Amino acid sequence: MNFLGNPRSHTAAFLPVCWLLLNILKPGHCHSYDNRYAGDKVIRLIPKSEEEALALKNIYHQLKVDLWQPSSISYVSEGTITDVHISQNASRTLLAFLQETHIYYKVLIEDLQKAVENENSLQTQRNRRSLSEYNYEVYHSLEDIQSWLHHLNQTQPGLVQVFSIGRSYEGRPLFIMQLGRKSRAYKRAVWIDCGIHAREWIGPAFCQWFVREAILTYKTDPAMKKMLNHLYFYIMPVFNVDGYHFSWTHDRFWRKTRSRDSKFRCRGVDANRNWKVKWCDEGASAHPCDDTYCGPFPESEPEVKAVANFLRKHRKRIRAYLSFHAYAQMLLYPYSYKYATIPNFSCVEFAAHKAVKALRSVHGIRYRHGPASQTLYVSSGNSMDWAYKNGIPYAFAFELRDTGHFGFLLPEMLIKPTCTETMLAVKNITMHLLKKCP
Repeated sequence: MNFLGNPRSHTAAFLPVCWLLLNILKPGHCHSYDNRYAGDKVIRLIPKSEEEALALKNIYHQLKVDLWQPSSISYVSEGTITDVHISQNASRTLLAFLQETHIYYKVLIEDLQKAVENENSLQTQRNRRSLSEYNYEVYHSLEDIQSWLHHLNQTQPGLVQVFSIGRSYEGRPLFIMQLGRKSRAYKRAVWIDCGIHAREWIGPAFCQWFVREAILTYKTDPAMKKMLNHLYFYIMPVFNVDGYHFSWTHDRFWRKTRSRDSKFRCRGVDANRNWKVKWCDEGASAHPCDDTYCGPFPESEPEVKAVANFLRKHRKRIRAYLSFHAYAQMLLYPYSYKYATIPNFSCVEFAAHKAVKALRSVHGIRYRHGPASQTLYVSSGNSMDWAYKNGIPYAFAFELRDTGHFGFLLPEMLIKPTCTETMLAVKNITMHLLKKCP
């Protein structure tokens, strides 16, 4: 089977029962989530004053909304674009409140259940056409991604080595791919992770796309040849494996890990607030039911601890840390936890500027770039700041497409354009590493 070629079809290897149901017996079955989002809406609000912001914060608390952006209610202030997912029942209350208080709003998604079903509608049609090859233009389950990893490990021994760095809370292996021409000589490295937040499916899709492009163009593209000859890429296609699996089987909009705390009924920790850098300070929550819960202590999550251990062990040779998120169309660099300028600001800013310029050249998509604290918001305990503080000089977080029209439900037809443009940005950053900084 070809796991690299024609991106117009899907893998037949290790077909899970769910996949068969989805594609052959009952299209849409696995992604119906038992119709749980029927009538739910996603609404965009921008408070015009601090009074409006306070009123919104209060009603968000009362109605227990699922915030899509920003990630925490604490960030809601005058002028903040706020996208909220709200259940059918609560949406009546919220809309009545907004009309009464004359707060301007816009409905982004009228019926979330339909939007969830549309996200995967292409998959059912395409997969029926052919079962012979792996399709990089659809979203894949964790099982699919792990099968793909093992297949490449077996078929690309010159460039690929897959290994596990530990186990998740629920006992799943945490796989990493080392990508690059095997060499006894000392090689510097780039770390790439995707899917630290479960619902951001475009992340793992990009990690797979990156691997495919690297292997397919290694012999013909001088830049790719140089990258893979001089560097190793350590790629973690799904960081938060338990959460990602849960977002396929139970709740499409799950964000956190799936760990349990005996004292609380709420599960999971925000894996991007669990790092030992200004842990559980501004932009993180100490409450286990919140989406930005920092966890009971730093590196409490086995996934975070395993990655932190790996990065600590290889910190001398890892020159860049890249983490892929969604959505906002931004390229962020440190600091995130404070408003201060990093010592190597000019080199990092130059690399970011060139990367977003390259990205825009593909489809005209504009990304904002800059220090995370000023470009997005202040957040403590995240992986990018931790990597930088632990000696990795180039640390970036990408917020991929879009800016809210589809939000986390980026349609599969946008996987290719998103990944194509992001690929150029990543190549740009990597080539910048191989040169002396200007």
